[in-house]
Amino acid sequence: MNLLYKSTRNSDKTVTASEAILKGLADDGGLFVPESIPRLDVTMDELKNMTYQETAYAVMKQFLTDFTEEELKHCIDSAYDSKFDTEVIAPLVKVEDTYHLELFHGATIAFKDMALSILPHLLTTAAKKNHVTNDIVILTATSGDTGKAALAGFADVPGTRIIVFYPKGGVSRVQELQMVTQKGDNTSVVAIHGNFDNAQSGVKALFEDKELEKELAGAGYQFSSANSINIGRLVPQVVYYVYAYAKLLENEEITSGEEINVTVPTGNFGNILAAYYAKQMGVPIAKLICASNENKVLFDFFRTGVYDKNREFILTSSPSMDILISSNLERLIYTIAGRDAQKNAELMAQLREKGTYEITPEMKERLGDFVGGYATEEETAATIRTTYEKTGYVMDTHTAVAAYVCAQYRKDSGDDKKCLVASTASPYKFIHSVMSAIDVKYADVDEFELIDELSRISGTEIPNAIEEIRNADIRHTRECEAGDMKAAVKEILGV
Repeated sequence: MNLLYKSTRNSDKTVTASEAILKGLADDGGLFVPESIPRLDVTMDELKNMTYQETAYAVMKQFLTDFTEEELKHCIDSAYDSKFDTEVIAPLVKVEDTYHLELFHGATIAFKDMALSILPHLLTTAAKKNHVTNDIVILTATSGDTGKAALAGFADVPGTRIIVFYPKGGVSRVQELQMVTQKGDNTSVVAIHGNFDNAQSGVKALFEDKELEKELAGAGYQFSSANSINIGRLVPQVVYYVYAYAKLLENEEITSGEEINVTVPTGNFGNILAAYYAKQMGVPIAKLICASNENKVLFDFFRTGVYDKNREFILTSSPSMDILISSNLERLIYTIAGRDAQKNAELMAQLREKGTYEITPEMKERLGDFVGGYATEEETAATIRTTYEKTGYVMDTHTAVAAYVCAQYRKDSGDDKKCLVASTASPYKFIHSVMSAIDVKYADVDEFELIDELSRISGTEIPNAIEEIRNADIRHTRECEAGDMKAAVKEILGV
């Protein structure tokens, strides 16, 4: 079966998977969604004996039907290799009564590696399939992790350029150093004076700028995206939820068919949407628990049915979730609107014009799979500290938000199903916040001195990604106002 893709804002036109990956964003500003969510054609009993790479093929072949077996397996094998510091790629670790799915064993020690290791291979394969002769310019906004993972993935990939925008002062010191020290002749990094939502809105506006598109084409360039709006980012994320369930089964932590709950620290909504897709593919997931930090726009949405970004933007210790416009939520809105592109387009126009929209009671009823929760800064820090004191396990701030919300949900609901927590970043990436949470004596210690201390107290090796930036040269110093992103892109590309 050939699975085609449609825009969330226009049901008339269909494209293939490779075309959707190449474009990134639909011409009307909508996101590409498959016409239907495919079912797995292998059983969990078969999956439990598969490697990560074999699981990836079993899942992704269902979504990317215009890729040949040879093409897809080449992309998978090129992505999930020695760049990861463990052969299992995504280990499961039992922490008290929850299972942490560690998604941070890749080159940049955050979950974005899981998809951004494979996206360059999917994109260059898609370009060949569609006879593209232009250089592909990857344009990305980041709240911290996507930027470095995309830069690492695309560095020196022939036929590509990559430009990453991040909010100055809105990412951790480690995150910033990872980006501004990035090597590669085709890489550019720009700090904008504004927050992540300004960067994300600016990137979307550049994608929708038809005049710029013509200018770029004349110079031999075309845009594509590495953000989670690209379906080539989302599909690889579905894999690790399928893999995690199969491994719980293999390890005899659950019985065949037993339902589990999944808690995901959520900003842009792509990671939890991937879990929702895994559920629709046939993985026995009961509740999808959406964990927010103090920027709790999603928590309020699941509680009230009103999405409202008109609120104070709070800088927290979990900066990758400091987001008020969750781009990927649009894919869910489209689904619960009965795949009504016109209804979805109306709501997205309201969000753009007024900063808020309200879903219908019928749509709200279709959100039964989801539960929202949030953690304050104090609750996040306390979760890191108490978990370390009880178990010796150290988690990062984003994972701590999820762990707190998971425990709170269990307590409030009495739901005692086994729970999987998506552990999205290494504690080394947010080391100052993590160590200060464990003991206030670390609050005034230099970030790079804390690296050795974290290694000592946790008994873990310092990741290569951290060792690399300790003495690396700063290569990217460009900054611009949020309103000048178009000029920055043109200057970088010489257009």
